[in-house]
Amino acid sequence: MQVFVKDNNVDQALKVLKKKMQREGILREIKQRKNYEKPSERRVREKAEATRRARKVARKKAQHEGLLPMPKAKARPARRPAGAPSSTGSGSAS
Repeated sequence: MQVFVKDNNVDQALKVLKKKMQREGILREIKQRKNYEKPSERRVREKAEATRRARKVARKKAQHEGLLPMPKAKARPARRPAGAPSSTGSGSAS
């Protein structure tokens, strides 16, 4: 995995790296490998994960076919334009 640092902005590059690692599932795998997992526990966990994935696919398919209602859209706060002043402000209130 490779992340390029632009304009000496290490914080942004670190943020990108963490996001890539999360997307690939590396962080979850590191946490799992921290302690030994018995083969029987591993089989149980993997079976549960497969069941969860299958249920998710079935739910999405049912929603697409109209058998289940679509999930409600999450309310997002309105984004302000790039040139607009912020409301947390550096202006004086006198």
